[in-house]
Parts: sequence; structure tokens; C-alpha cells
Amino acid sequence: MSLIKEIDYGTPASRSEKDVTLTIDGTQITVPEGTSIMRAAMQIGVDIPKLCASDNLHSFGSCRLCLIEIEGRANLSASCTTPVTPGIAVKTYSPRLDTIRRGIMELYISDHPLDCLTCAANGDCELQSMAGAVSLRQVRYGGGRNHVTARREGRRNEDWKPKDKSNPYFTYDPAKCIVCNRCVRACQEVQGTFALTIEGRGFDSRVSPGAGEAFMESECVSCGACVQACPTATLTENSVVAIGQPEHSAVTTCAYCGVGCAFKAEMRGEEIVRMVPWKDGKANHGHSCIKGRFAYGYALHRDRVTSPMIREKITDPWREVSWEEAISHAASEFKRIQAKYGRLAVGGITSSRCTSEETFLVQKLIRSGFGNNNVDTCARVCHSPTGYGLSQAFGTSAGTQDFDSVAEADVILIIGCNPTDAHPVVGSQIKRRIREGAKLIVVDPRRTELVRSPHISAAFHLPLRPGTNVAIVTALAHVVVKEGLVNEAFVRERCDWDEYLEWAAFVGEESNSPEAVEKFTGVPAHLVRGAARLYATGGNATIYYGLGVTEHSQGSTTVMAIANLAMATGNLGRPGVGVNPLRGQNNVQGSCDMGSFPHEFPGYRHVSDDTVRKLFEEAWGVPLDGEPGLRIPNMFDAAVDGVFKGLYVQGEDILQSDPDIKHVSAGLGALECLVVQDLFLNETANYAHVFLPGASFLEKDGVFINAERRIQRVRRVMSPKARYADWEATQLFANALGCNWTYAHPSEIMDEIARLTPSFAHVSYAKLDEVGSVQWPCNDAAPEGMPIMHIDKFARGKGKFVITEYVPTEERTGPRFPLLLTTGRILSQYNVGAQTRRTENSQWHPEDVLELHPHDAEVRGVREGDWVRVQSRAGETTLHAKITDRVAPGVVYTTFHHPLCQTNVVTTDNSDWATNCPEYKVTAVQVSPSNGPTEWQERYREMSEKSRQIVAVGEAR
Repeated sequence: MSLIKEIDYGTPASRSEKDVTLTIDGTQITVPEGTSIMRAAMQIGVDIPKLCASDNLHSFGSCRLCLIEIEGRANLSASCTTPVTPGIAVKTYSPRLDTIRRGIMELYISDHPLDCLTCAANGDCELQSMAGAVSLRQVRYGGGRNHVTARREGRRNEDWKPKDKSNPYFTYDPAKCIVCNRCVRACQEVQGTFALTIEGRGFDSRVSPGAGEAFMESECVSCGACVQACPTATLTENSVVAIGQPEHSAVTTCAYCGVGCAFKAEMRGEEIVRMVPWKDGKANHGHSCIKGRFAYGYALHRDRVTSPMIREKITDPWREVSWEEAISHAASEFKRIQAKYGRLAVGGITSSRCTSEETFLVQKLIRSGFGNNNVDTCARVCHSPTGYGLSQAFGTSAGTQDFDSVAEADVILIIGCNPTDAHPVVGSQIKRRIREGAKLIVVDPRRTELVRSPHISAAFHLPLRPGTNVAIVTALAHVVVKEGLVNEAFVRERCDWDEYLEWAAFVGEESNSPEAVEKFTGVPAHLVRGAARLYATGGNATIYYGLGVTEHSQGSTTVMAIANLAMATGNLGRPGVGVNPLRGQNNVQGSCDMGSFPHEFPGYRHVSDDTVRKLFEEAWGVPLDGEPGLRIPNMFDAAVDGVFKGLYVQGEDILQSDPDIKHVSAGLGALECLVVQDLFLNETANYAHVFLPGASFLEKDGVFINAERRIQRVRRVMSPKARYADWEATQLFANALGCNWTYAHPSEIMDEIARLTPSFAHVSYAKLDEVGSVQWPCNDAAPEGMPIMHIDKFARGKGKFVITEYVPTEERTGPRFPLLLTTGRILSQYNVGAQTRRTENSQWHPEDVLELHPHDAEVRGVREGDWVRVQSRAGETTLHAKITDRVAPGVVYTTFHHPLCQTNVVTTDNSDWATNCPEYKVTAVQVSPSNGPTEWQERYREMSEKSRQIVAVGEAR
């Protein structure tokens, strides 16, 4: 094993289709017009010295190390900023160039600490490498002003600055800065935050976060782009300082959001040194966010449970046991329950954080081992309306584009999602495209970062009232139809024309006009009309949406309304357009693909289909149930009713993530055997009888499938802390129930998936190792995958227009509950926080807070930081107040990352009409001053602490 090193070509690739031929050091090369000489040279293996250049940044030309000679020109040229021209002859090395480069390096080194042997970057320092490349052997300058030492000539050195250690993940050492500008440019061009600048001029130039602030006090979002760009030890990961340089690495996939960033896990033995975004990752292209880049420490946290545990009653302390005893106990309990209550009395929930292979095995266990279809997944409470709505319109249940498609978008419509917080790498790609000139439409109750931030602003922000998505999207369609902006040629060729005519007549009704729906949405009609015209006429138009669309009583309806709008304007089937759901978790797409819904086998094929069911029966050797099973909410209801008694939950914390916690608690408390498989004793484990320790993404092989349908490898870099990977634990459970599985490696599970699932027919570990990743479908029709779907026709044949009548939610404000609560995520935390709360990310977000408008705060006598009681029809909780005009009057907002904040005590059991996806985004509440936590919060805290008690081994005997 060795460290994976990507080639740095120095400048970005040119997109020109015209070629240019030139000669470099006697070798002829043909490259696209606009390519820099530096990049052209690297393509033939000539590595021109450089310090300020990197191929993910625009050329800059400040270090001057990359000077080259061009035949016939007297002056030297910087190879990074000089484009190729036809017929030129370039020399990259000569005695003249050698002398100049040594002189430049001599100047750099004269104001740089010569502590290479003790420097954290020793062996991974570009300045060190370039000194060797130009054969620098002496430094003639020194003794004058410098930034290197704290004292000079016995006095305090005013040019020296101490290290900035404020950020928990990296250190900034100004003494080692060569002012190459790479960190500043990475913050601007790659991340788009503009948190860094160069203060001062000449010798006084310094990299500065904000206006001379510490990193933690600045606008820095800790994405790590500056650390990765730094060619010296100026910006260094604290883990590298503590552990040392890594000695081998493996490419794997991030275990956080649905972007699916590829990383190099850089290791020393089985100790992780750092996670570095992989430049060849096709989802992230070498960029990352604070979570994937730095927040991997949860995998090594002291809270990790590494031994199986059982207990007879949930009031008992846990008792550590062997794997054999835990598995045997769980299997015997499930057999007992089915013998007493029937085959349908047990079920399971798959994980969107585990691999696709592990998810496949859990649903296989439930269908072939339990003998029923009582399987569901977290997509039930997030993107199940996406699956339903897009399959109705297009015939597939996933996004239509790859992430790179946004680079060709002219108009970007974002509805119900906040990419810069929830999907930061995609958010950065969107911001880059806006800076390049694309127009942005944001439909969101809050003023998110994309509405206005450095160097970007939305052309239109439609701050609708929560719960009125269908009305606003249908009003956009009304303008498109009534003003003759429909792409009729596309609709006639690609869609069902009769259904379109019926739909057009519906949206064209006056009741769907922007003026008519303004009383529901609160959005001025002229803004809706302007946004509709821009979307329909602005060129390539793409739509991104998230949980702010799906987690509503009309979530499925809104998804279909979005699909209607895209079809009506012809914005499908090519780069720069499309409908793109931003998935919340790393493998939620994969969990759905693998058959985690109670009505579908892998590949979205209904369990009632006799032909499909026979295929699986022959493969698995058992008869399978043709009736759909219970959804998650139905499981809770059935448990409360006393007919559902056993549940296997892998890698999901349903007690914290699902709505109406009191009802969930009642359902879990009614179970006779709850088996939880996780890294930590999560909130759901408060009610568990068997706990099986899980494995982190660093401890297993498999694949994750991201929001763009991209299948990527997860590679094991350390041994499982609890002995088994999750797929192995599931296999043990299955075999204890009599399944007789014999998988030796996850690649064998993927081979079975490929045999049984047409859209995965050509997927294998060998193929993924060869090409890096593929986007399903990957089969005979698309052997290399399909980055963009529905190019010539829709998967269902003709695109289907669906009538999308706006039906107001039953959750309405009134005198008792006059405010609307909506929920979401924040950048530094993830989902229920089980991972990120066990990292330094909690320094940014130590608790969930309630955002409310200054007007609503004033009339209630609430000040910044006060305790406030949030009360709904379902329950109440208390949070600290954050007063901000990011939310509109009448709307309050919070997150759900911290269990003791109990946000989902307040949310109700209202759900989407088609899929039962909970209506998290609309809850009528009252907010009032409070003195502290509620009685429920205090009782819950006490119960949670008690449920985590573990009997010492000696006591257990």
C-alpha cells in the first residue's frame, strides 16, 4: 500500500473543441485551444516548477517559478498564464531559467523558517520540493526584516504573528506563509465563501481571515479548501501535527449527506491521519465540507459500543454478552413472537447510512427470513414523495442529472432546500455558476445564504408561507401556459398530449394565477410572474429541491408539479436542465434502490408482480409474500394496537428523527423485542432489548449511491472495532433464523444485486475499481452508466402530466397556535447528530435554537438567548431563542440535531397523502418565554441516562 497522489496539471482544462499543436522541449503535442502551456507540458510528463498554481484554480502568475522560454520571443513568459498558440516551440528548462528560478526560491527561503526536520509538513511541502527541483543550495539573504522569529535583534519583531489555533481542526502559522494566494483563491473560487483575503501590501502582505480575525471568529466554514491548497505548513491539519505524515491511503466515500464526496483516507497503519477530498471524485472534484473533511472522529469516539448487549426489560441495565449469545437471543425472540402472534408481527428498518449491500441483506432477511414485507427505510420520512412523484411523471424514482450538469445551467430554481448548509459541495458548485452569470430563483420561507451572500444574489426570492408549495409551483406553471411559454415541440414529441391539454386547462384557470394564490402563499404576484418568465425563457433551466418540498402533506403533489413545470418548458434530457432531488443521507438513494420499501423489491418492482416475485423466489429458495408490508408509521400504530411485537432497526434513530415522539415512544415501548444495530446507544436504543454494535464506513467494504445515482466504492481501511461489519452481523442473524447464507465478501452481495436488478446488471467491484464510479442504470442499454436520464424518451415512454390541485394542510394557525414552525439542517451538524455531536463540530452548533422574527419576539417579550417554550397540538419543548430577520413574521425555524432539544415532540402525525412522509415543515405553534426545559425534557433526559447503564462484567456474572 502507498499514498495515492493525483497529478496536478497547474491550471484547469480548457473546454474548447478547437485543437492547437505546439512543441514543448522537442515533443509535439496537440491540446484544446485555451490550454495553458503549463498544463500542456504536464500532459507529456514535463513538470514545470510552480508554487501559486493548481489545476482547481484559475491561473494567477504570482510566484514566477513557472517561467518558460518561447522561441522567437525575447521575454520570458509565465507558463500558467500563457495559453498555447499554434506552432510555437517552448523550452521549460535552460541555464537562464535555472538561474532565475533559483533566485526566486532564494528570496522565498530567506523569509521562511528553516525547521524542516521538525515541521509537520516535512515530506509533504511544495516549497521544500521546489527548492530541490531548482537545485537551491545556498541562501545569500537574511538578517534583515522577517516574519519568522518572535524577536529580532533582542527586540520584539513587529512583523511576526503567533499561530492561530482557534479552529479545532487546523492551525494557521503566519510565519510560514509565502503569500502565494492559493488559500484565498480556493476560498473564493472553489468554496465561494470569500472568508480570506490578503491584508497589507508588499512585505506587509498577510493572509487574513476577515478583517484580521481569528479563523473561528471569521466567516470561514472550515471546508478545508484552504488547508488543501496551502503548499507549505502555513495551514496544517492538527491531526497531522499530532500523528505525523500518512504512509498509505485508500479512496472511499463520505458517510454524511447525499452528495457522495470521494475522499482519500490517509492512514498510518490502522490509524487515520486525515481525510483528503479526492480530486478525481466525480461528485466533488476534490472539494469537501467541514463534515466530510474533518468530522470523522465519531468513528473513534469513546461512546462507541463494541460489545453486543442484551437485557430482559428496558428498565434493566445492559449486560455485555458474546456475539453468539446476542444473535441467538434475538433469533429466539423473533421466532417466539412469530409463533405467538403470527408471521406479520415482526419487521425491520434498513439504514440509509449503511452500504447498499447491507441494506440489500436486511430487506432480504425480512422477506425471506421473517416471511413478510414489513420493511421500510428512513426515506419514508424524507424522500418517499420523490420516489412516488418522479416515477409517476418520468418512470424512475431518482434525479435526472449529474452534479456537473449545473455548469451548463442558465437558470437555477431552488425550492425547499438549502444546499450551502445541507449539501455544501453542491452549494459551492451552484454559487460558482451564479458568479459566472447564471440566474437564480429561490423559493423558501427563509432568506437562505443563496438569496444573498458575497458576489451572488437571487434574481427572485419567493418567501412563501410553509405548506403552500403546490400553490406556488402551479402558479408558475399558470404563467408559462397563459403567456405562451410552453415548449410545445418538446411536449408533443415527448409527453402524452391529451394529458398535457387537460393539465394546461387546469393550471390556466384563474384560481391558479399568481394573483389568486397570493392570499395563500403570501408571495407578491409580480415576483411569481417574473420568476416564471425567467425559468421558461432564460435558457437551460434546472430545478433543485429538498425536504422542504417532500416533507409536507402534499409532498408527492409538489414533486409532480415540479415535474410538470420541467416538462412543459422542455427542461429535461440534456446538460444544464433537469429535476434534481438533493438526498439527505449518504445512501438514502441506495437504500431505496435496494428494495427497502414494503411494496417494492430491489429495482422498484412491485411485490405483487408474479414474474418479479418468482425471480427472487428462485434466487433465494423460499416462497415470498405478494402483499405489501407495513410502513414505519403503520408499524408504530400496530405496535400500540398490540399486533406488532418485534423490530430490527439497523443504523437509524427513529425515536429522534421521526415525528410525534410521544407516539413513537409508545410504539417502541409496546414491542417485546427491539433489536438495534448502531455505533452508539442512540435514542431508539432506550427501548431496545438487544444491541448489536455497528461498524463505521472506515471499517467495511461496499458501495454508497448518491443523489445523482452515482455508485461509488466504500473501502475498509481499519478492522471493525466490534469484530464484524454490519453485513456480517445481519448474516449471523439471518443464519440463526435458518437462512443459510454464505457470503464471504460484499462483492458477492453486489454480484447478486446485479443478477437480480436490471438497472445494476453491469455493476461490479471490478468495474468500479476500473472507472471509479458509474450512475445507474448500468446495463446493456447503458454499459457505462447514464449521467443524464430521459435524453430521447422517458423511462415510462411518454412523460405524464398530473393535475396538482392545491389542498391546504390541516395544520393551520389560529389564536392558540398563531405561528408556523418549519425545520431544517445547519452546516456543522448532520441529521440526528449521532455522528457530528461526537466531533468538534459542536463548537459551532452546541444546541438547537429557535429562529424567530424580531417582530414576533418583541410582542412576546423574548430577547436573544432567552429560553422559549414552543407548544403545538402534539406537545411542547423549550429552546433558546435566536432573533433574526432570516425568517418572515409568523414563521419560526429550528433544527433537530440534538436529542434533548426534543424538536420532534412538537411535530405532528400529519403526513403526505401518498407516502406517509411526515409533515415536518408545517406545525402550528405558540412561542412564549420560559424558565428552562419542560417536564417532558427532564423526564426524557433521566430515562435516557438510565437506559445507557451497563452492568460491569463482574456484576453480570
